[in-house]
Amino acid sequence: MTTSYDEATQIAREYYNSTDADRFYEKVWGGEDIHIGIYRGFEEPIRDASERTVEHMITRLVSIHKDASVLDIGSGYGGAARKLAERFGCDVACINLSEAENERNRELCRQAGLDEQITVIDGSFEHLDVPDASVDVVWCQDAILHSGDREQVLREVDRVLKPGGRFVFTDPMQSDACPHGVLDTILQRIHLPDLGSPSFYKAQAQRLGWENLGYEDMSQQLVNHYERVRQITIEKHGDLAEQISEDYLQRMKEGLTRWVEGGKSGWLAWGVFLFQKPVDA
Repeated sequence: MTTSYDEATQIAREYYNSTDADRFYEKVWGGEDIHIGIYRGFEEPIRDASERTVEHMITRLVSIHKDASVLDIGSGYGGAARKLAERFGCDVACINLSEAENERNRELCRQAGLDEQITVIDGSFEHLDVPDASVDVVWCQDAILHSGDREQVLREVDRVLKPGGRFVFTDPMQSDACPHGVLDTILQRIHLPDLGSPSFYKAQAQRLGWENLGYEDMSQQLVNHYERVRQITIEKHGDLAEQISEDYLQRMKEGLTRWVEGGKSGWLAWGVFLFQKPVDA
């Protein structure tokens, strides 16, 4: 099956497929996850904080069981999928646009003995290759921001969820009070016209008829995370430069600085959403 990508999705795909990006996320972010962590202290390892985010999202779901069907969209290296499969014995399908990340995900699943439970699919979340009403839980971490059509992503989630199914996700967003234009530098770097916001996702969920089971505002963790990644990038610059281009590292440090500044200014938001599709849908 040949997948057609819109411009924003293609840019994200090419970026995450690049050797520089793949090595950076492996070396700095821990190689299991590529998402924002929940930190207890600033000096905490990124990998530990990232795992805590997964654990926290699991506590929000409560009802996952062995026979549940789980779909992880924008799955990265598949760390969350492996945690869910190990913990509950459930089957998980990962859909992700980066073939490089997907190959690492498959290898990590093989090493963990989970390749029978976890299926990794090359594709985009604007057009999920999944049957209607076939999924109990859709999971997503810090990926929807890269879509050029976030409303379409949510429509696809609605299509594949079973009645009563749940959607748990996080996303780096602009805050509801963000002034126009202040994020232009960040948006230019990620080649997007805008970001979602808490009010955007809540409004879209309402249009789809989903029940809002609570949004947890953890925006400070966005600042904590990007500051921590920036610190590690500076501290390990010499070692990283042996495998990653100098241009990439400089652009990454500049970009991380912009994210931290935006978060500290109150222009950015991050947190955990949980929605449920109506049982009678």
